[in-house]
Amino acid sequence: MPSHRYRPAHERVEIPELRRAWPGRRIERAPLCVPVDLRDGNQALAEPMDTPRKRRMFDLLVAMGFKEIEVGYPSSSRTDFDFVRHLATRGAVPDDVTPVVFTAARRDLIEQTFASIQGMPRAVVHLYTATAPVWRDVVLGQDRAGLHALIREAAGHIARLADAMPETALRFEFSPEVFNCTEPDFILEVCNGLTRLWDASPDRPVIHNLPATVEIATPNLYADQIEYMHRHLERRDAVILSVHPHNDRGTGVACAELAVLAGAQRVEGCLFGNGERTGNVDLVTLALNLYAQGVDPMVDFSDIDVIRRTVEECNRLPVHVRHPYGGDLVYTAFSGTHQDAISKGLAHHERVAAERGVPVGEAPWSVPYLPIDPADVGRTYEAVIRVNSQSGKGGIAHLLQAHHGLDLPKALRAEFSRVVQDATDRSGREATPEDLLRLFRAAYMAQDGPVTLGEGEGEGEGAGPAAALAAALEASGIAVEVLWQGGHPAEGGAVAYARCRVGDTSVWGAGEDTDAASASARAVLAAVNRALAGRRVDLSQG
Repeated sequence: MPSHRYRPAHERVEIPELRRAWPGRRIERAPLCVPVDLRDGNQALAEPMDTPRKRRMFDLLVAMGFKEIEVGYPSSSRTDFDFVRHLATRGAVPDDVTPVVFTAARRDLIEQTFASIQGMPRAVVHLYTATAPVWRDVVLGQDRAGLHALIREAAGHIARLADAMPETALRFEFSPEVFNCTEPDFILEVCNGLTRLWDASPDRPVIHNLPATVEIATPNLYADQIEYMHRHLERRDAVILSVHPHNDRGTGVACAELAVLAGAQRVEGCLFGNGERTGNVDLVTLALNLYAQGVDPMVDFSDIDVIRRTVEECNRLPVHVRHPYGGDLVYTAFSGTHQDAISKGLAHHERVAAERGVPVGEAPWSVPYLPIDPADVGRTYEAVIRVNSQSGKGGIAHLLQAHHGLDLPKALRAEFSRVVQDATDRSGREATPEDLLRLFRAAYMAQDGPVTLGEGEGEGEGAGPAAALAAALEASGIAVEVLWQGGHPAEGGAVAYARCRVGDTSVWGAGEDTDAASASARAVLAAVNRALAGRRVDLSQG
């Protein structure tokens, strides 16, 4: 491949030298997360959202607790303009939510943007212009001085229009698009100029949003750029430093996390990472990464499946089954070693909760392979362990106990797992908890076989029904020794397990009945019949 055509990041953009502080910091509070699904995400859809879909997405974002929401690019299309007017005229924006509207640095587009927010009690007007050398030269045809003059003129027009709209509490945001590929001194010059022009103050701060519009470098370099700006921006207490990472290199979340360490206070992104090309930073992953570290994300993800379904329906794009935190299979283990560890971990978690006298959902979480408790995001434990040909005894036993109340002896678990693996290998499909119960009953509980007990047949004595049955079989010419027996209560009665030596063969059997004595006799009978007539079970049957 012609790799010589491409330059490394340090040859494409100036990375300022600084004594980095961000590597030694920890994230102890969440940044302000601002969803841009209705603007940036919407621009990336093959079928952009209409007003009903936009309203459904907006209502979801409000319900989740986002306090700033970018609601559209009103000058880009009639649909976007109409939706912003819909929000303004229907009183749809709660008092604690601030809508953000996006505009390019052109007088007519700015005026159309202000027309869209007439009547809103509060809003942020978000001005953007690409600033990187390639964009200046190839797209805009402007040198640095010319582009700076264009930005100042647009920002001044915004300030004048805001003065003429005193009924709306307005704040301003500026995005030097492709910030990460722009000269640092130019960005500082432009941003500091706007801070002064808009007369930013701590009670009316300006937002400087610094996008990694196209990822070109490792996340540490983006963090260096953000820390440089954090240190050198004027009126720092009157500036909200925001970032807008994209995901071209697949490191959008890492860029956002390191940017927060470097001084960013606000992050723009989309739910599940929708956006142009490989997408915007994924706010679901970003927020729940914080949550998994004990940091309140300040956004509610307690019903991740409803969130995912709504996003899929509004975007008409699927969320991958392996998507972090939200995919259908991200809390699911098929591997035997994983299942065994998770099963033991869940049991340990329940014991710890009981010992501390707290509900299971309040006990500190420490379960192998599960970074957070699936129940915290609305998932049930039923989907945590699923069985196929790769599964092991621990997972199979967990499902039998969780779904059907069968607590198999350890030695029987290992043997039954081979029965399941044989069945799943031959069927090529997953075994459901119902399949497992059917397989277990067919393999270990079936009463039909060469030995039957009719009325008046067989006499024997022993310490309990199982031993008495063994003695009766011995008297009938079938040598049986009960090596182990046990059981437990079950719905409708009892379940028993027995390991017997029949001749030279050691076999397991199980039985269920209305009482423990009858169940144990049935377990011995099942073991004997298994020894005398082996059976083969197929998942495709029944």
